Amino acid sequence: MVTSFRQLMSLQGRRALITGATGRLGATISETLAELGADLVLVDRPGTVFDPLLQSLQILTKSTSAAFQTIHCDLEREEHRCDLIQTLGADGQGLSVLINNAAFLSNSDLQGWAVPFEQQSLETWRRALEVNLTAVFHLCQGLASLLRSSPGSCIINVASIYGHHGPDWSLYEGTSMGNPAAYGATKGGLIQLTRWLATTLAPDVRVNGISPGGIYRNQPEVFVQRYNQRTPMARMATEDDFRGVVGFLASDLSSYVTGQVLQVDGGWSSW
Repeated sequence: MVTSFRQLMSLQGRRALITGATGRLGATISETLAELGADLVLVDRPGTVFDPLLQSLQILTKSTSAAFQTIHCDLEREEHRCDLIQTLGADGQGLSVLINNAAFLSNSDLQGWAVPFEQQSLETWRRALEVNLTAVFHLCQGLASLLRSSPGSCIINVASIYGHHGPDWSLYEGTSMGNPAAYGATKGGLIQLTRWLATTLAPDVRVNGISPGGIYRNQPEVFVQRYNQRTPMARMATEDDFRGVVGFLASDLSSYVTGQVLQVDGGWSSW
């Protein structure tokens, strides 16, 4: 029996957890999986307002029976992560897709973060390790048994081009922007963790990653111009540029793909 392309891309009957779900990329990932039919567990920090995202999801899925659950979780705190793992394990609904998207980003408002190297603080380094890397390890480990027992299971880790490459500091000259050492170090660690998990959880769970290039977020014009000149596609990314790769990696379209980290960077890594 031949499986149709439409069947391969469907996530009907599957449940997906997305961390950092209300951020701009997280929301796009959530909307993409909802359109493909997945039930969603939307996870974000305490105090996060989920209503705008839920309204968008309800419009996109008004003709389907997709279900949405929201959970507040501070991924920096081990006890919060344990509660999240316990909640998912106890509700009997299973889990097919885990997307580790939440992270301290290069533009996060942290003391001792996006500042000259000599001023970057050990405390912020430790916080970044906890959220960007340790939390991913913890969730993958704690939810592994659920994923192993669910159909089409996969993990998608959101890394960065700066997990592969060092920063080109000429892009930042004359701006207040920065590129913290802990950001690149944690994203590099996440890339290797992705490969390690792929061989460890196979054949039950596929594990892949996405390394986004720079996403346009109203950065200073001079930075954007320099970035565009540095990129073969001559532009920064938009959130919509990641819909296709997320749908591919989350669905059975990529059923024989594991241990890969796809650089969605407009050709940045091709030079």
